[in-house]
Amino acid sequence: MAILTIAREYGSGGKEIGREVARLMGYQYVDRGRILEDMKAVGTQWEEFAKYFDENNPNIWERFKWSFRGYISLIQLHILNYALSDNAIIMGRGGNFLLKGIPHVFRVRTRAPLKTRIDRIVQWEDTNAENAQWLIAKADKEMAGAVYLVYGFAWDDPTQYDMIFDTSIQTYDEIVRIIMEELKKRDLFDTEKSRKVLELKVLAAKIKADIVTNPELYVSSLDVRFKEEGLVEYGLTVKGAVHMSKDIPIIKEKVKSMAEDIPVEFDLKYRMHSRLGHVQFK
Repeated sequence: MAILTIAREYGSGGKEIGREVARLMGYQYVDRGRILEDMKAVGTQWEEFAKYFDENNPNIWERFKWSFRGYISLIQLHILNYALSDNAIIMGRGGNFLLKGIPHVFRVRTRAPLKTRIDRIVQWEDTNAENAQWLIAKADKEMAGAVYLVYGFAWDDPTQYDMIFDTSIQTYDEIVRIIMEELKKRDLFDTEKSRKVLELKVLAAKIKADIVTNPELYVSSLDVRFKEEGLVEYGLTVKGAVHMSKDIPIIKEKVKSMAEDIPVEFDLKYRMHSRLGHVQFK
C-alpha cells in the first residue's frame, strides 16, 4: 500500500491532517512519540539520546559524536521499517527526503501564513500572540536546521515534495480528501520493483545502524546505500572512514554477512593523525 510523509510548518495543521487520514484509512500514525518508543525498545540510552537531540540542536562537536550518528541511523531505520510494513503516515523526521524515489510514497508539506499560524497556536496552546510567534520561530528554525544537517536540503524546498498545501486556503477536510484520493492512486505503484528498492533501503539502513551504533568500532563517517548499475540490477555501496585500520576488515565482514548474496562495493579508508594534528587518509 501507499505511504504518506507529511512535513509541516508549526501551526499549519499537518498533525491534525495526518491523524484524520490515519483514522479514515486505518493507517499507522508514526510521529515523535512513536519513534521515541522504538528507540526505548533498542535501549534506554538511545531513548535518552533521542530525547536530548530531539530537543537540542547538536553543536559542532556533538555532530561528530558516536551518540548523534547512532541516533540518526536508528531513526532512519525505524522510518524505513514502517514504510516497508505498509499503510504508514510518517510525520516529519525527514521522511520525505529519506523515502525520495519510492514510487508508492506520497510526500506532502503543509504551510500557512504566519498570522494564521499565530492565531491557531494562541487557541491551541492557550497563550498570547507574542509567545505563539516565538514558539513558531523556534520550531521552524529547529526543524529546518535538523533537515539541512542530516539531508543537506532546504526544509522548504518545493522540489522535495509531491504536493504542498496552504491550510489558510484549503480546509482540512479538502486536504484530507485530496490526500486519500492520491494514496489510492499510489497503491498502483506498489510494485515488486518499488518494494525491492525499499527493501534495499531498509537493508542499507540496518547495516549502517548496526555498525554506527557499535561502540567497539571507531567510525568517523559511514554511508551505506543501494545502487542500480549496468548488468547488476541491485547492489550496495559502503563508503566511509575509520580511526582504526583494523576495523576495516571487521566492517567488511559484517556487511557481507548482512547483505548475504547482494553485491557490495567498498570504499573504506582510515584516518591517521600526524604529530602536527593534520588528518591523513590511507
